[in-house]
Amino acid sequence: MGPKPPLCVHAGECSTDEIVAALNEDRRVRITVEMMGTERIVTLRRDGNTYYCDTPTKLLKHTGETEIRNCIKRMGYARPDE
Repeated sequence: MGPKPPLCVHAGECSTDEIVAALNEDRRVRITVEMMGTERIVTLRRDGNTYYCDTPTKLLKHTGETEIRNCIKRMGYARPDE
C-alpha cells in the first residue's frame, strides 16, 4: 500500500482541526495560498512528532502539534472564524 493521497485545499477552506487531523493520519496537506498576487502551494507534513511547513521560500520545522496549530492559524491557512 502506497502513501495516502494528500488533502488539497485552498487557504481558509478547512478548520485547523481538520488540517491537523489529516497530518496525524500521515497525509500531506497541500494548501493553495495567494502570495503577492500569485497562487502558491504550501505543503504541510508530519514525520513522527515533527511537523513541517514547506513554503515557496523556506522549510519551517515545528516540534509538536501545538506549534503547527499556531502556524496554521497565524499564516491564515485555516478558516478565519476560529
